[in-house]
Amino acid sequence: MKKSPPSLWPVVLVAALVTCCLSKVFLAGVRRFLRRRRERVVENAARRLALGLPAFKLARGRDLMDLLMADPAVLEAVEEHSWEHEEPRVAMRRAERYAREIVPSFSPYLYFRVGLPLAGLVSRALYRLGSEGGQLVGGDATVVLVMNHRSNLDYVILAHLTRNQAALSFAAGEWARVWPAGWFVRAMGSFFVRRGSGDVLHRRVLERFVQMAVEGGLTQVIFLEGGLSRDGSLREPKVGLLDYMLRRFDPSSGRDLLFVPVAVNYDRVLEDRALLAALKPGASRPNDRLISSQAASFVSHNLRLALGGRDRLPYAVVNFGASVSARRYASSRGLDFRALDDEARAGQVELLAQELMRAVGELVPVLPVPAIAHVLVESPDEPVSTVEIKARARALISSLQARGARTCLPGGERDVEAGLDLLAARRLVVREDGLYRISSREIELLRYYAASISHLIEGPSQTPGYEPG
Repeated sequence: MKKSPPSLWPVVLVAALVTCCLSKVFLAGVRRFLRRRRERVVENAARRLALGLPAFKLARGRDLMDLLMADPAVLEAVEEHSWEHEEPRVAMRRAERYAREIVPSFSPYLYFRVGLPLAGLVSRALYRLGSEGGQLVGGDATVVLVMNHRSNLDYVILAHLTRNQAALSFAAGEWARVWPAGWFVRAMGSFFVRRGSGDVLHRRVLERFVQMAVEGGLTQVIFLEGGLSRDGSLREPKVGLLDYMLRRFDPSSGRDLLFVPVAVNYDRVLEDRALLAALKPGASRPNDRLISSQAASFVSHNLRLALGGRDRLPYAVVNFGASVSARRYASSRGLDFRALDDEARAGQVELLAQELMRAVGELVPVLPVPAIAHVLVESPDEPVSTVEIKARARALISSLQARGARTCLPGGERDVEAGLDLLAARRLVVREDGLYRISSREIELLRYYAASISHLIEGPSQTPGYEPG
């Protein structure tokens, strides 16, 4: 009688059990390894950073979301929304979706070991950097950097310049919701803001998250203009996030709130043409394809300059001002924002926003290209020699310095020449017979750069000039 072959099932079962056990041991080891690396990164950063790393920053995204969804103010908002619009379960799911969208999922390893080195590499390759006043002091207070918004590279450059000061959390616009940018931005610790959202429930969830972040000591960066400047000039401040921060602010106890004015300016803005195109009738937002094309051209051109020598790289300069204490501000005016009705509070927040915007405006650095652009657009049809451009630029800069504007031309006339070469390389100006004139199709772009310092020419300033570090 023929014997049947032995069954392989016991062997397969044993192999599967062994593989399962080994995989669990392996995965546990990987998790321990990653946890230890994360702990080392956090310890090193906490020792190095002037503002430290608050527990709120290090909390897992899931934990923050659960905390936000259990907050009485959010539950009240969900209940109100359900009464007016949807059944409770639908309203709760909607609020959870908003919370998932808003709450960051900070990865210390990605931020300190990948994001910051990459930010430094990109910033130094594309620009000649300058900065002044970047020593941030918080103590027990929550620090909020209040900044103008010229380019999406603002995020990158500011993170690089403050790498030894704080781990920043940006209020990112809807552009950062697109994958994979959304995942990366959340892992870098930023949170999303729907600009101009009319959804009351979304605003209530965002409001409570911002308040929890302030109470938790999270160092934040907000763009007071609410978005990129499309014509180059400073925009009127938007008060939404400031209002959220101050609605529950206690001027007598708890954490103080320090607003630090920050101003950035560029010799070359990555998205300049796309931003101007968005001003045309019928345009709603900068064209992503145009921005991508400009980015590729800008990066490749500046990398060639970086490899050939840094002298001709355009400037990007960030200035930091003196902090404004919300506690001292409220005390000096006898204010308690919590006690004001909506209309009165909105008026007081608007006054603070205007004061912060003025401080930001006074910090905007005067760079070679904006100065030359202002000189040229004053007489757009007049061909001008290099000598005359230098003389006019020198007179403008001297006038601004006398009034206390912050100027960044450490190379003197060499910087003016480099700025003029940059404009000529971009064909914004044309040289004929030794004279420069504005290219007929590019005057709006020159006005864009001139507008970045127009408020300094039209209004007073009180801060001394400097040379970049």
